[in-house]
This record gives sequence, C-alpha cells and structure tokens, in this order.
Amino acid sequence: MSHRKEAFDRQQHCRRIRRRVEAGRAMQFFNVLTGPELLETTEAHLPEHRERLYPPTVTLSMFLQQALSADSCCQRAVNAWAASRAAEGLATQSVRTGGYCRARQRLPLAMVQALTRESGRLLAQRAAPDWRWRGRAVKLLDGTGISMPDTAANQRVFPQPGSQAKGVGFPLARLCALIDLSSGAVLEAATGAHQGAGHSELGLSRTLLSALAPADVLLADALYANYWLIAELTAAGVDVVLRQHGSRCTDFRRGQRLGTRDHVVHWPKPAHVPAWMSRAQYRAMPEHLTLREVKVDGRVLVTTLRDPRAVSKAQLGELYRRRWHIELDLRCIKTTLGMEVLRCLTPAMIEKELWVHLLAYNLIRLLMAQAAADHGVEPRRLSFKHAAQLWSEFSARSLCHAETGSLTLLFALIAQQRVGHRPGRIEPRARKRRPKSFQWLKVSRHQARRQIRRLGYLPNPAHA
Repeated sequence: MSHRKEAFDRQQHCRRIRRRVEAGRAMQFFNVLTGPELLETTEAHLPEHRERLYPPTVTLSMFLQQALSADSCCQRAVNAWAASRAAEGLATQSVRTGGYCRARQRLPLAMVQALTRESGRLLAQRAAPDWRWRGRAVKLLDGTGISMPDTAANQRVFPQPGSQAKGVGFPLARLCALIDLSSGAVLEAATGAHQGAGHSELGLSRTLLSALAPADVLLADALYANYWLIAELTAAGVDVVLRQHGSRCTDFRRGQRLGTRDHVVHWPKPAHVPAWMSRAQYRAMPEHLTLREVKVDGRVLVTTLRDPRAVSKAQLGELYRRRWHIELDLRCIKTTLGMEVLRCLTPAMIEKELWVHLLAYNLIRLLMAQAAADHGVEPRRLSFKHAAQLWSEFSARSLCHAETGSLTLLFALIAQQRVGHRPGRIEPRARKRRPKSFQWLKVSRHQARRQIRRLGYLPNPAHA
C-alpha cells in the first residue's frame, strides 16, 4: 500500500508541476524541461514555495528567455511575462522588476546545475553511433574568461587582473567546461577567480574529471598535456589526445619508432611535488607514462592511443582538428547568448546567471539533436544561432506545443540551415573597424567626475 501511495503522490506532484507550467504557456522552455527525461530532476529540486506571481518554474523560464534575448534586462523579461498573461486573459500585474528579481534570488542554484548536467548527460548518452568518433565518446575540455559588473562584492570573489588600476578594471571569472563532441552539450563546468593560488585553468579542470567515464577520449589543447592530468585519466580508463606542450622537447630519434615522426616514449615522473598534491598522492603516481607522440599537420600530438594499426597518425590529426569545436561552442555561449559580460551584482547571482546560460545552451542543443536525428544529419552540421533564433520566434508566438505539430515544423526548419565545411580555416583575431576616439579611463569613475567638475573636462594622462 505504501508503494501505491508513493506512486500516487508522485503522479499528483507531476500534475501540479504541469499545471503551474500551463498557467504560463508563454514560458515555453518548460515544455522541454517537463519532458519525461527531465521532469524527475525538475521535481527533485523544486523547492517548497507559496503560490506567487513568479513561482520557480515561471522564474526559471523567464531567466532562460533572458539568456536567449538580445535585450536581457529584467524589465524586458517582466514586460514579456505581463504581455503573456494578458494574452491568456489572466489578471493584470505590476511591471516593476522587484518581485521578479527576488524570485530569481530564491531560485535554487542546485536545481539549475542539476538540469544542466542531466540535459548534457542525456544528449551525450543518446548520441547516434554515427555521431561518435570510431564508436567512442569524445569529450572536449577548455577554459575561458567572463567579465561582470564592477561591484565591491564581485571584486572580493572575482578580483580584477593585477595589471589594471583600482577602480578602472572589471571583476573577471574563469570558466572551465567539459563538452560532448558529438552533440555540443555541456556536461560539466567549474568557475573560479581568474587569478590567485588554486584558481588556474588546469586546477579548475581537475574538478571536472569525475564526469569522464572509462573508454571516453579527452581532446584538449597543449595546456592539458600535463603529466599529473594524463596519469589520473589513464588510471580512470580514459584515453587522451592532446597537443604537445611547448616547454617539452620532442625528439623522434628516441623511443620505439612506429613510423615517420611517430613513436612511443616514456615520460618519467617529475621530481617536484605540486603544491596541491600530498606526499601520499605523489608516491601513488606511476613512475613513468608510456605515451605515443606523432607529428601531423605541423603540430606534435600526445596520446595514450599507442597502437598505429588501431588508430593511424592521419586519424589522430583528423580528430585533433575537431578540437576547434569547443572554441565555437564557447563563442556560442559567450557571444550568441551574451554571456561574455554578465549582469548580476553579487557573486551568488553571478554563478546562478552563468549556469542559467549553460542550461539555455543545452536546451537549444537538445532541440538541434532532435532535429538532426529526425533528418539524418549530424548535430555539428546545424547552426546554433539559427536554432536559437527559431526557438525564440516560435516561443514568442506560443507555437512550441507538440500536440499542434509545430515542434515537427520547428525541427524541420532547424535542420534546413547547415554550417559550411571549412577544414583548416584561419581567421586573424583582429578588428578591422576602428573604435571611437574616446580616451581610456585611467582613474576610477568618481575621480573622473571630480576632475570634470573642477576643470570642465577630463584631462588626458598622455598630455600631462
């Protein structure tokens, strides 16, 4: 009887969640989040709450829409919610943003993180066999920097770079992300200060290794060609394909020769014990690593895939060229979704805002994967920006309902736009359009105001 009661209570709880979602049909993201796969995660992390204008489901949906909108201010989100209520014939509301901002503060960070991880896991787990590399799951790892408003609270947790004068720079956070190569989904992420002891990109990346499974392949750039990282991954049954670090000399005259500029060598354990590692951990590390080094496309690669008959040098080069996808994925998150400069004023909300962007990114990837599966194409051939724009237009018109067949049309439209195949593409990281000829702010803003009041203009330090 107790099992029947638990099942009945669970069904009732699910119905309550769906009713809350239906009460705000314009918040279309919850048509994805309350699918059978993610409903359990949503339900498990939904907090106890009173009936409010902004319940957690509506708040998260509005937050997600902000992440996708070119105008991501809270006022626009509240205005859109008011318009959707009016379209549904519901009572009018205040368009002040205070209630919504407080609702965002109440939204559990754990709920957003769990939904992000679960959506990424589902996408990676259900990838079609022909989306994988030689039938294996490949994971991409890289880091980037995120700016945010210059508030005292943000500066304490995410201090600005030491090269910038006080009051002139902006707080800067570091983000490390583990991304599935086949679907582009974020599987795990870690944030921290951009500088200071224990906050290096390599240090943050170690916290993500638990998301890797045996038989996975990790694909990353030269920063990660690190003895300790490779040793830890090898012990976990994970293979690596990395670019050789510039500080390490590669001599193809040494080791076991496998072919032209292709050999197997032993890396001895470094004598220096890292500050983050205990003596016991150091002693447990292997005395050497047996690795394969190959030179292909003008770069030296390091890998644990040592059998040239199983994986040729050319195949390793082709796989490493696909590492560039994580650069494009981070650009989609930062530029397309506008996460390059976050907007919140406190560290707690900064972290929540960041994870909401990652969740919005994964949900668009979820739509792209479904469109790719329906139309026989790899998800990497579809345009993320095109999919995000279509979703925003469909959801603004309340068209994202499976029962009307509009989702089928949405998937067909997403699958129409294919990205170009551009192997070996080279683009300079330089701007052609010149900035406006305003001088740089070299003092804090309140000092600059004081100078303008006293002198009538802001003096140029270059002419002092």
